[in-house]
Amino acid sequence: MSGAVSAGPTAGQQAARRPGPSAGCLLRTEILLALAAFAVLCIAVLAAAPQLVEPDDYAYRASIVALTDGHPLTLSTAQVTALAAQLNHAAGPGGAVSASPGPLGSIVQWVQLPGGRWISEKDPGYPFLAAPFQFLGIIRVAPLFYGALGCLGLFFGARRWLGRYGGTVAVGLFCSSGAALLFAWRDYMPTFTDASLIAAGTGALLWALLAGEATTRRRTWAGLLGFLAIEAAVFARYTNIVVLGCAVLAVPAVRWRRPASVPRGALRWWLGSVVLFAVGVAAFDDLVYGGPFKSGYRPGEITFSLGAIGPNLRYLPRHLIAAMPMLVLGLAALAWIIARWVKLRRAGGEQASPAGGEQAGGARRDLAVGLALAAAWFSVWGLYAAYTWTAMPGLSSLQDVRFYLPAIGPIALLGAWLVMRVARLPRRASLAAVTSAAVVAAMFGLGIWSFTNMRAFRLGGGPMPARCNIGQHCPGGVTPGPRAAPGGPAKGN
Repeated sequence: MSGAVSAGPTAGQQAARRPGPSAGCLLRTEILLALAAFAVLCIAVLAAAPQLVEPDDYAYRASIVALTDGHPLTLSTAQVTALAAQLNHAAGPGGAVSASPGPLGSIVQWVQLPGGRWISEKDPGYPFLAAPFQFLGIIRVAPLFYGALGCLGLFFGARRWLGRYGGTVAVGLFCSSGAALLFAWRDYMPTFTDASLIAAGTGALLWALLAGEATTRRRTWAGLLGFLAIEAAVFARYTNIVVLGCAVLAVPAVRWRRPASVPRGALRWWLGSVVLFAVGVAAFDDLVYGGPFKSGYRPGEITFSLGAIGPNLRYLPRHLIAAMPMLVLGLAALAWIIARWVKLRRAGGEQASPAGGEQAGGARRDLAVGLALAAAWFSVWGLYAAYTWTAMPGLSSLQDVRFYLPAIGPIALLGAWLVMRVARLPRRASLAAVTSAAVVAAMFGLGIWSFTNMRAFRLGGGPMPARCNIGQHCPGGVTPGPRAAPGGPAKGN
């Protein structure tokens, strides 16, 4: 399976053999169209007035502002009280939620460590990624900047795999999701940023494994940047470690089955960065939280259970399909890729003729890439299918879909495979372009409609439960509050 990654010419190499406009002209056109798709996302996001929608927005904003004020890790009681006063008197980038954010208005979901200092219970990576933009006064650009990196990785990874316009379609699908628009609009939430970093890393790794004609140095650096991007996504949301785990397992498997697919010496650099990252995060957690495997969440606050899978399967699909309709394309692509490989394998196409052998090689490569992308996708969705907090009726799409958004990059790549496959069936370039454009335009229409609906959501249900008043010492670091009712504070990292 993994050996198919470099078996036979890629779609890009096949397309290059066909006569037509110059490669440079085609590439410029593809880039311009991809930029247009990203511009639509930016315009839709920036045209809507920013707001702090959930308590999570307030928690992250406090961390980001504290970091720009020179407090990178924890705050004393006096410092966090001053921070609360600063945020309460600031105009802020958005309005208040319908429920009172907390005892001091702007400091919520922070916990007191055993030593008496304070820190947000949220995973710590996003404030470091967003602080430069906050310092420059352009926090709204932060998620869009990382979204641009995600589009860049997807463009070159998909173009290498799928050929002409494959990268453009992947970028269009990535930018068109209503969930992507929603969380790109929420400047202080890390959700679109970590999803974009995963998309960037996935695309970079795909390019590095398929670009057999590129130099060893370029492929090694591209793969290393891919791993670094996924590692940054893990630092922003610790549960993204399942995606990093898929990459760590996939690359050695490819190296074992097809050594030429992985540049010489690259494996040491790539996996070495993962080891250093793991050591660094363990040291950070030990320094800040008092243990290498601890976090800001109290034990038992974030729970996963097999018993939650059934309820989540009842409540979540309608939210996910409304917010990320391209998941249907991704599932159809995966089914087609597997069915195509099975059919060619049974037919023995590789022995039939040179053309049949080339087709079988492409099917094996598509199967290997498709299964690797599916592993990243299903690892995230499978984990959160067992998340107990979402296993109840009444939650909105805005509250639910953010846990599933990190897989949007792999889904966009699989969806682009299906669109390109269908678009090329007529064997006419003009019809293929029209088909691809129509699909992406339809996805944008659904996405903007979904974004508009989800953006209208407001929390309700009265004041949110307090965890621990600022200035009060809480045994164990936090005073548990009552479980929030639907519409109450969102949980999770």
